[in-house]
Amino acid sequence: MGNVYDRIDTDLAHWIEAQPLFFVATAPLAADGLVNLSPKGTSGTFRVLDEHTFAYLDIIASGIETVAHLRENGRVCVMLCAFDGKPNVVRLHGTGRVVLADDPAFDDAIAPFGAAAQERRAYLRGVVVVDVSRVSDSCGYAVPKMALVGERETLDATWRSRDAERIARYKVERNATSLDGLPGLPVTEPA
Repeated sequence: MGNVYDRIDTDLAHWIEAQPLFFVATAPLAADGLVNLSPKGTSGTFRVLDEHTFAYLDIIASGIETVAHLRENGRVCVMLCAFDGKPNVVRLHGTGRVVLADDPAFDDAIAPFGAAAQERRAYLRGVVVVDVSRVSDSCGYAVPKMALVGERETLDATWRSRDAERIARYKVERNATSLDGLPGLPVTEPA
């Protein structure tokens, strides 16, 4: 049986932050727009900020759907699953916003992430911050038990190998608009 909670309590916050993977779902307002579902991982990139707020580091990636959808309408749902231990699925519905890397509030937004943010600062698009309006869980009985073998280092290694100009060019080429043509990152051509 599923439950709905009025907040993210301390026990749930610890469980959430211990999960190695979470899924982010967003959608544009257009009825024919593409729904997006993105897996996210990488240790230390998700933080519960208080009983009604969480945030995660938004690392440059091949698409910009989540950012574009949040900029358009803010609707978001994050889902986490227990792949070991007691079965559980938690969904956090809310309204999200993106604090972009060039925003004056960016330093404050990355502060809760400590070293995880500082190590990735050069290739962070921003921080996604979500005001949670609904916290729920469900049984998770259909989620398979799986063992975490390790983190994939490819994303970080790729971005660490690129200079600032190459990163800026990638943002222009891949992160300026969503698949539906919504604005993504406000980017300018590198010199």
